[in-house]
Amino acid sequence: MGNRSIPSLFKEQLGKVPPLEKYDLTGKVVLVVGANTGLGWEAARHFATMNPARLLLACRSKERGTAAIERIKEVTGFERAELLLVDLSSFDSVKAFADRFEQEVERLDILVNNAAVSLPRYEDTEDGWEQNLQVNYISPTLLLLRLLPKLVKTAEAFKTTPRVTIVASGMHQFGEIPKGVFGQSSVLSALSGKEKYTPLDANARYCLTKLLNVLSTLSFNDHVSPSIAVNSVDPGFCYSELRRDLPFGIRMVTQFFEKIVARTAEEGSRQLVWAALAKSSEEELMKGAYVTSMEVREPSDFVVGKKGKDFREELFTDTLNILSAVDPKVKPIRDQYLH
Repeated sequence: MGNRSIPSLFKEQLGKVPPLEKYDLTGKVVLVVGANTGLGWEAARHFATMNPARLLLACRSKERGTAAIERIKEVTGFERAELLLVDLSSFDSVKAFADRFEQEVERLDILVNNAAVSLPRYEDTEDGWEQNLQVNYISPTLLLLRLLPKLVKTAEAFKTTPRVTIVASGMHQFGEIPKGVFGQSSVLSALSGKEKYTPLDANARYCLTKLLNVLSTLSFNDHVSPSIAVNSVDPGFCYSELRRDLPFGIRMVTQFFEKIVARTAEEGSRQLVWAALAKSSEEELMKGAYVTSMEVREPSDFVVGKKGKDFREELFTDTLNILSAVDPKVKPIRDQYLH
C-alpha cells in the first residue's frame, strides 16, 4: 500500500463497506476500550450478537458506560455485558483497572484498544504528559502491557490465539516525527513538549499519535509471545464525536467532509470486528497486520522503511523504560513476556 493519495482515500471512502462477518464467541471474553459511544459501542454491539461468555466495556464515565450497556441489552438482548471504569488520562486509573481485571476476569480472548482524543490545544494530564499523547498512545500501551499475562495464560490454557486490535487510522501516513526527536534520550519526552498549539496542530498531533499506534503494533509483534496476535486497524473516516473539541472553523470543515465521504460509526466498526476476528485460520497473517477496508495492507512508507523500523525500536524501548517507572508491575511483565 504505502502512502495513499488524497484522491485514492476519497475513492475508498465512497466504496461500499463489506458486510459484517459473524463468528461464534461462545466461552470467550471480549474487552472493548472506549465502548460507550461511536466505533467502540458499535463494535461492542456486534460482539454481543456473537454470544461471548463476557463482554466487557471499558469506559471513563460510569453514567455513559451504564447507558451503553443498557442500549446493547435493548438492541441485541445480550445480558452479559459489563462495565469497567478506566480513564486513560490517568496512569493510576489504568493500573487500578488492570489490578481489578487481573483479579476478576478469568481469561481474555479479544482486546480492542479503541479510545482516543483529538484536543485542539495543549493540555497536560495529572501525570505531566501531553493529553493526546498519553490518552492515544502511552496509556493504551500500559494497559496492553498489564494485560499481557492474562492474554498469554489464556492462550496456554485454552489452546487459542488471543488477538489484540489497536485502533489506528489511515491518517498515520500524515504523522511526522520532528527531526529533533530522533536520537533523544527520551523520544516520548521530546514529543510531549509544551509547544504552543494552533488549531492545525491538533490534527498533526492526532496523526502523530496514530503513527505511534501503528509503530507500536509492529514492536509488540516483534517482541511478544507468538501465541498472541497484535494488529492495528484503520476504520476509515467516520462520523465521530472525536472532533467535537475542534475549533469552530475546523469543525465546520470536517463536518462538510463528513457529509460527503464519511462512513457511519457502524460501518467503521465492521473494520474493528474484522481485525479482531477474521482470518482465524491464518493467524500468522494477522500478526503485526495493518488492516483497512477488511484487508491486510502495507502501512505508510515511513513505517515500513529503515528509518521507521529504527525509530520504532527506539520508541518501544523508551516507552517500556518510562512505563517501568510508572508501574512497578511492568518490569516483571517485560522480563517474562517480552523478548
